[in-house]
Amino acid sequence: MRLRPTLFAVALAAFSGGALAAEPQQVATQLLDHLQAGRIAEAEAMFTPKMASAVPAEKLQGLWQSLGELKQRGTAHSSEQQGMHLVEVPLQFASGAVIAQVAVDAQDKVAGLLLRPAPAAKAAPPPADANYSEADFSVPQARGALPGTLALPKGKGPFPAVVLVHGSGPQDRDETIGASRPFLDIARGLAAQGIAVLRYDKRTFAHPQDFRGGSFTVDDETTDDAVAALAALAADPRIDGRRVFVLGHSQGGMLAPRIASRWPQARGAILWAAPARTLLDLLPEQNRYLLGLDGDISAPEQAFLDRLDAQIAAARGSAPVAASELPLGVPQTFWKSIEAVNARGDAKALHKPLLMLHGGRDFQVPDADWQLWKQALQGRRDVQWQAYPALNHIGVAGSGPSSLKEYAQPGHVDAALIADVARWVEAQR
Repeated sequence: MRLRPTLFAVALAAFSGGALAAEPQQVATQLLDHLQAGRIAEAEAMFTPKMASAVPAEKLQGLWQSLGELKQRGTAHSSEQQGMHLVEVPLQFASGAVIAQVAVDAQDKVAGLLLRPAPAAKAAPPPADANYSEADFSVPQARGALPGTLALPKGKGPFPAVVLVHGSGPQDRDETIGASRPFLDIARGLAAQGIAVLRYDKRTFAHPQDFRGGSFTVDDETTDDAVAALAALAADPRIDGRRVFVLGHSQGGMLAPRIASRWPQARGAILWAAPARTLLDLLPEQNRYLLGLDGDISAPEQAFLDRLDAQIAAARGSAPVAASELPLGVPQTFWKSIEAVNARGDAKALHKPLLMLHGGRDFQVPDADWQLWKQALQGRRDVQWQAYPALNHIGVAGSGPSSLKEYAQPGHVDAALIADVARWVEAQR
């Protein structure tokens, strides 16, 4: 699983209804003034009790300081949502651009604070001399089409093709994470080597309104759209319909065998940074890792972890629970559906070639999952394994322990990984 992009620097409390604050931008400005000046106690005093409990002063201070020096503040913009004013302020830190989203309630109290990576600038078009082109490609679906991009090699087709399936959370077609675009790198890298690639905006990104206030499953969020994308791509006359593959990253990798089994024409599946365990098993491990990077887990941090454990138990329980009391604020129907996914069992039952990819510096899907995959698929001659010691969860090379802060630095998917995928696809005749 990949942590949702909004977890880059999280401190978001549940919203509650009520009349709107009179001067929300002033409240947000005052909060940022306190944080910039290091007045953490004063900042915490602006919080609602629920927010103060979720984000103690020590955690807030560490979060802010981890971003480095604040160099510039942009113009604030406010909007109304669920009886709150949401104020967004662009911030330029030494570590990168961030959007601060401050939720202000009717009593001029801060009910939520979210620091997320600023949207990346639009990617430059392919070079004029590239041996591939890019064009819009719509994925048809009864619930609404999804916009996408097809990277197509130049020359005589039909071409083998790959559909890219995102990790968890709302994702654009490039799977933009901080300053990196893993799916853009994969798509253009494979297209340059003669393989067509379809990438599309995830439904939670393209149609977020469809997921507000309701229940949904992992099939609603991911599986059904991926199956539709495979079918639509295979029907294109420029594509060799007998050689269409699914490449899933993180949560998408976990679901790749499920997707390929539901579209039996799939030639094979590529599982990149795929969890072998359930997401609710990985969430506490990921958070304990991140909180322990400084060598210690404080009492407030342990309280946060204890609350997460309680939320996970509630998600797994039989009693109905509001989404605000569950991990990441996601409805229980989603957690129940994804807990029911048996990724290793699905892969074992899928009698198609598999390519398994793993980064040695991946803290989100660690080596323990890689070993579980190997145990589950041992003896399979149609499974190829590729591990890259220097790569993190999004395929970018580095050194030392990986962290969310690393994602804020621009990076590209390692060329060796892309080349390995291209060779494997070409070998599946």
